[in-house]
Amino acid sequence: QARIAAMLLMTLRGTPTLYQGDEIGIGKVQIAPDQMRDPQHLRQPDLGIGRDRSRTPIPWDASANAGFSAVDPWLPLNEDWCERNVAAQDRNNNSLLSLYRSLFALRQSHDALAIGDITLMDAADDVLAYQRRHAGECLLIALTRGDKTRPMCLPSDTSDAELLCSTLAERPMDGTLAPNEGVVLRLREKR
Repeated sequence: QARIAAMLLMTLRGTPTLYQGDEIGIGKVQIAPDQMRDPQHLRQPDLGIGRDRSRTPIPWDASANAGFSAVDPWLPLNEDWCERNVAAQDRNNNSLLSLYRSLFALRQSHDALAIGDITLMDAADDVLAYQRRHAGECLLIALTRGDKTRPMCLPSDTSDAELLCSTLAERPMDGTLAPNEGVVLRLREKR
């Protein structure tokens, strides 16, 4: 669902905000209490509101200290840093990092995603679908949140749809959404 969340974030209006490590799917890093550094946590440890889990070093590669520094970092790295790092994902066209790069490029090249109007679409209970429109361009975003294949319901006034992005690496345009898939389509209206 991290891929679905990325597509949702990058296709809604507003300023997309990522926490350090979101772009490679680090998530929250478990940090032992004696390793916590955040002053907020140190003052109120029982509240569990420390920010250190979101401030761990970025693992750049599989070298010592994840290529982040020549010495041990101030906070521990994510447990899977040898596999989940920027260099590994940079080489993988199907990685979360590659998806974020595609989504950033898509957002830059389509004003409908940044400043366009939004219209929610009727869809199955486990599908979130909406259109983004601006200056004559119409994009449909459909995100499945379940583990079943769902029909991709195009609006009745649509004559054609072009796949601009999918959260899956390879996908045919077969009129369906795969489980846990998100797509961005450019719609062409019937004339």
